[in-house]
Amino acid sequence: MRKSRYTDSQIMAILKQAQAGTPVPELCREHGMSSAVDLP
Repeated sequence: MRKSRYTDSQIMAILKQAQAGTPVPELCREHGMSSAVDLP
């Protein structure tokens, strides 16, 4: 299993921002992550 680049608390903060209405593409830019979905 691959290790996450983000801590649990960072992930929770990002999810809370998304629930508050921040657009996902903006969150991705702000936190330096890709908005592409990587499914197996």
